[in-house]
Amino acid sequence: MSKWVEMRDSIVQTLKVEEVTEELKEKVTQSIIDNVFPAIEEAVANFVAKVREQAPNETGWCRIRDGIVLPLVLEGLVFVAKTVLAKSLAAKV
Repeated sequence: MSKWVEMRDSIVQTLKVEEVTEELKEKVTQSIIDNVFPAIEEAVANFVAKVREQAPNETGWCRIRDGIVLPLVLEGLVFVAKTVLAKSLAAKV
């Protein structure tokens, strides 16, 4: 069995719960913030850096896409998602 299948099956098994409590939702949310977002932020930062590096070599709309639109959209989505999750945890305190 491949590592991906093992990981997928492990995640599926972990998420099989009888009752979803507020405590469980908070733990999952905090885990996403602590463990998932750093990897996403790093991947987005690497992609954005490469796209911005290529932007001066582009022309017209592709230059705008690479220099402004893609970086803004990707960084914005990560920021909004992380902020919403963090505020949902803070709202319970």
